[in-house]
Amino acid sequence: MRKGLLPLAVLTALVPAAVSAQEQATATGATNLDRIQVTGSRIRGVEIENAQPILTVSREQISRSGQATVADLLQNISSAGSPSISRADALASGENVGGYYIDIRNLGATRTLVLINGVRLGATTGGFQDLSQIPVSAIERIDILKDGASALYGSDAIAAVVNVITRSRFDGAEASVQYGQFSDGDGGETIYSGSFGTSNERGGITISAEFMEADPILAGNRFFSAFGNAGPDYPGSGFSPVSQNGSWFDEATETWLTLRPGGNPANRADYVPHTAAFNANANQQMFVQTGLERKSVFSNINYDLTDRISFNSDILYNKRSTDQQIAGYPYQSLAFDTPLSGDSVFNPVGEDIEFRRRLWEVPRTTRSELTTFRVVAGLSGYFDVNERPWDWNVSYANNRNEVTKTGHGDASLLATAPALGPSFIDGSGVARCGTVASPIAGCIPWNPLLPFGVSGPGSLGNAEVQDFLFPTYTDTGETSSKIYSANLSGGLFELPAGDFGFAFGLERREETGRFVPDAFNQSGNSTGLPATTTQGGYEVDEAYLELNIPLLADVAFAQELTLNLASRYSDYSNFGDTTNSKASFIWRPIDSVAVRATWAQGFRAPSIDNLYGGIGGSFESYTDPCSVGVPGSVAGNAACTSAGVSPTYVQLGQGLVPCTSWPCQTPDQFLSGSNPDLGPEASISRTAGIVWSPGFAEGLTLSLDWYNYKLSNYIIQDSVNRILRDCYVLGDASRCAGITRAADGHISGMFFGLTNLGELETEGWDFGARYRMADTAFGGFTFDWQTSYLAKYDTLTQNSAGENIFVGGAGDPGYFRIKSTLSTNWEINEDWNATWNMRYYSGINDGCVANRPCSEPDRFQNGETAPRNRLGSNTFHNLQVSYNAPWDATVSLGVDNVFDREAAILFNGGNVSTAFPYYPEFDIGRFMYMRYTQRF
Repeated sequence: MRKGLLPLAVLTALVPAAVSAQEQATATGATNLDRIQVTGSRIRGVEIENAQPILTVSREQISRSGQATVADLLQNISSAGSPSISRADALASGENVGGYYIDIRNLGATRTLVLINGVRLGATTGGFQDLSQIPVSAIERIDILKDGASALYGSDAIAAVVNVITRSRFDGAEASVQYGQFSDGDGGETIYSGSFGTSNERGGITISAEFMEADPILAGNRFFSAFGNAGPDYPGSGFSPVSQNGSWFDEATETWLTLRPGGNPANRADYVPHTAAFNANANQQMFVQTGLERKSVFSNINYDLTDRISFNSDILYNKRSTDQQIAGYPYQSLAFDTPLSGDSVFNPVGEDIEFRRRLWEVPRTTRSELTTFRVVAGLSGYFDVNERPWDWNVSYANNRNEVTKTGHGDASLLATAPALGPSFIDGSGVARCGTVASPIAGCIPWNPLLPFGVSGPGSLGNAEVQDFLFPTYTDTGETSSKIYSANLSGGLFELPAGDFGFAFGLERREETGRFVPDAFNQSGNSTGLPATTTQGGYEVDEAYLELNIPLLADVAFAQELTLNLASRYSDYSNFGDTTNSKASFIWRPIDSVAVRATWAQGFRAPSIDNLYGGIGGSFESYTDPCSVGVPGSVAGNAACTSAGVSPTYVQLGQGLVPCTSWPCQTPDQFLSGSNPDLGPEASISRTAGIVWSPGFAEGLTLSLDWYNYKLSNYIIQDSVNRILRDCYVLGDASRCAGITRAADGHISGMFFGLTNLGELETEGWDFGARYRMADTAFGGFTFDWQTSYLAKYDTLTQNSAGENIFVGGAGDPGYFRIKSTLSTNWEINEDWNATWNMRYYSGINDGCVANRPCSEPDRFQNGETAPRNRLGSNTFHNLQVSYNAPWDATVSLGVDNVFDREAAILFNGGNVSTAFPYYPEFDIGRFMYMRYTQRF
């Protein structure tokens, strides 16, 4: 069916019937159009409470959290994994930076589907859906279906579905202002929000707006990062030899030399050996938390055209600006073949010299601006068939993201080459590029041997030198998602236990995306990471069918037994078709007990970036198995020697300095890219659980759920370590093709891309306990305890014998065995309320690093050495107290991380840019805030 004809055809078929039903309703009396559709089923009106593992976060819970975004709130639920992109990662690049993404079950943010009022949220070319776009003031509740649901919702619904339900037909107005900051005196956060709505018996309009601004935090202002990535107990050992002091290599003595304090840069004798005292602490210029500004407006328009037909529309505008900063670029002349010319007026020895200099005077900054426009419009209604109401709806959604990234601080190689080349002093005593006979117009010579803070000709502190060397770079991008859908649901006939319900729907989705890096980055003519254009798109046509079959009701040992079946057929323009199904049941042997189980097939289509992404560059940290002194070293074996690596080679890191700990960061950029031949990922998920509401404790509900996910054809980024292991340890010569080594043996280049090689299995348990005590003389108490236990998180790999094995990740950084939250709310009276939240994270196993603590140095896994260092558990406490004032206002005071908990240093892992264990989940200090809300 051609684009645009699907919704028109369904509307043509349904509207006459609906009008006819409306005429009948006019004679018999109007019928209420407020029919509720829940997350986890497409059948309107079906009773799904306790039928599936759904966690609901109410508007009241949101207001008591003090969180700035939806993602901040959801990140604290026990089933949430560690996000791969967050404000803690100042080194992150690309169009996804600045967004907030939720990852359920640690299966990745792109495997959790996000909906707004049941309709997909637009995604980046990488498939990431930004939850921060939605103003918190617009939200009525959030449903999290912790189960695979591709049969109902299509691609990406592998791990879970997050459905944000917004407010509608709100009548009145309210405004709120919140300000907070860390007790360290930084990280200020300001939020202004407001909602306005008007409604009558036929419809209404609700508008919510929000402005949020969060200041960045420097890594130097936190204990765990102030002394470099080695942590406070090892000051200096995490510093870089490529420093702001500059140094050059003296071939005569084979020594790196640096200008002594107060020395003459033209005098060779004033240069002394470069020792650790001259090294750079890059974290002095690094953000440990990026800056953020967000402006968003969301409106809902709802109107009953007739007694049985309604019009509904959601409109979203969001503009997000994110500020990143990292230390000045560690320039190494050997990497770019730009030595300081022997004919440069700044050369102290008169011959070409190799140098290294961190461009400290100009930190690398990036401002990422994302603008989102989203419009959803549709008609819905119902008509009667055999005295049973059938619901229908047709809708169109258009979501467009436009991104602009502005960067500064990476040097132009087109400028550094002449600036470091021959130069001369003109008649005015000014240094000029080129020669007297052939000057280079517009060029400013640069002296990289002048340390930071030392003035003089060619100093990087000079504005004219900076203007010449550092242009401004601009990346642009745009993604578009168009969705046409039509749905029909109702009761087909009556069974002894109730109506045989069904839902049927058709959907067409068109995804396009483009991300264009700056021309300098595309050509590789800057010190920035090289990247090329991502551009592509695809279409998918889908149909689904859901059946809800009540088998038993109100009989002995079966107050209810209902079976739910669903299947979805998807036809993609790029890789073909796929069918995914789901089956679930709920059994209530008695009124107080519900037993539930699901089996679901899932899939994730490769994203535009996966298929049509450009080539990108990065400085990877890895362990070279051809190096002596590393875990699992095979130095001197046939594969290593045939690659020209000496049996005594020691891996070289930044500045071509021998590594002393591993993984060690490469001094050269490695390249990675997409794969147009990728296929979809597939999954099988299973859940089983029980819900008990004991009669002897009114208000108490207990739940226990088991889950298991198995993913195949998993799209993974082929890692540097995996390639090196296959090539040199396992002897697979085909894996060596993308590895380039320099004459000294170090890896000077590598390409690694995407592949469908991955397999993953995860398994665990969720426990929930909610208790609403009867009111006492001291007020009312509500307790909500949610705990997740990760029993298994296994990924497929190979051992040294080439055998396929699953390597366990449960308990490693980011994969906590136990995550638990306990919320205690105390309603003292109608005026006062206090909420105490606790978040518990079990201990983790950090990989051991040389010269650092290692609690289990002799540990083996799958027959290989796998030393680890055990880090203890952490608990964070949050408190909020609020007062409802007589003038219809609420004043709230809150403290996050009340006891200023500081977690142990993580040396060998983490989704952050500093040596701290997983800030996306852990607090980096005590945060205090105040919020005032006024209702009108």
